[in-house]
Amino acid sequence: MPKPKHILVLRFSAMGDVAMTVPVLRALTTLHPELKITVVTRAFFKPFFQDLENVTVYEADLKGKHKGVLGLYKLSKELISLNFDAVADLHNVLRSKILKFFFFGKKVVQLNKGRAEKKALVSGKKFTQLKTTHQRYAEVFKVLGYSVDLSQPRFPEPKSLSENLKSFISKTDLKTIGIAPFAAHQSKMYPLSQMEVIITELSKNYNIILFGGGQKEVEILNQFETKYNNVTSVAGKLNLEEELALISNLDLMLAMDSGNAHLAAMLGKKVITIWGVTHPFAGFAPFNQPKDFALTADREQFPLIPTSIYGNKFPEGYENAAGSVSEAAIVSKIKAVL
Repeated sequence: MPKPKHILVLRFSAMGDVAMTVPVLRALTTLHPELKITVVTRAFFKPFFQDLENVTVYEADLKGKHKGVLGLYKLSKELISLNFDAVADLHNVLRSKILKFFFFGKKVVQLNKGRAEKKALVSGKKFTQLKTTHQRYAEVFKVLGYSVDLSQPRFPEPKSLSENLKSFISKTDLKTIGIAPFAAHQSKMYPLSQMEVIITELSKNYNIILFGGGQKEVEILNQFETKYNNVTSVAGKLNLEEELALISNLDLMLAMDSGNAHLAAMLGKKVITIWGVTHPFAGFAPFNQPKDFALTADREQFPLIPTSIYGNKFPEGYENAAGSVSEAAIVSKIKAVL
């Protein structure tokens, strides 16, 4: 069977997972410039793919015209008119399985999520590094006949900043650190009282830019901005494209096991991550970061970690597990890396 010349890539959400596709697609299209890729995803994620060669985005309106089975049928008709040869399903959920049914006759390769290994990891049967999500994505393309080399990654140049974006960097002579203190679940977050200690310490010698979203997060980050010199918050002030431009100019990002870590990594930034009840062994560490950039909770104190893959399940008393990583350890790690 001839190799497909045009591959349709399905990856609708979540933010971190969509961001993790970017370095893989960059490596794929660098090695195979003849290949055409169409990524089917939400309109919100379009800026992630803006500087990739031979990659276009097809917007799936999953809350509007493409909602439900009938909506997916409409979407499949629209996609079939693009004349793709094969499908890389990097999501492998009910929605993409329904689309697969409508793509009758097309070759579809679905992501192997490694559910059994992940179950063994969170049940405590096996505490070992699993394949990374990036490797799992690469394997899908390998089955379609395209090798992907993730060992020599290329990244885009930092974006030039508008006057508005420059205003978030207090002092041009200082290095700039992004801090994204929030995550989808509290159990994946570093306690804010401890994070404030880190912000206090780092703001003495570095520019600090705080990232977050949602009303409550905006309020908290604005308080930090008011309280400390060299600290600015972009929460609620910028669109995604502007945030990505700013992240591309950071010297380092400090984040939880969260979407912001993956945004910084896809842009080639150094990323220090703090882990609570989840663990990098599950394969969700940010792309191309040394293992020691992941600071994990103390497993002597919290032996059941990882308690879940996404941080949504954990036993009583584990909600602040991330706090077992000392503030001093985090500050000294950042200083050593910079």
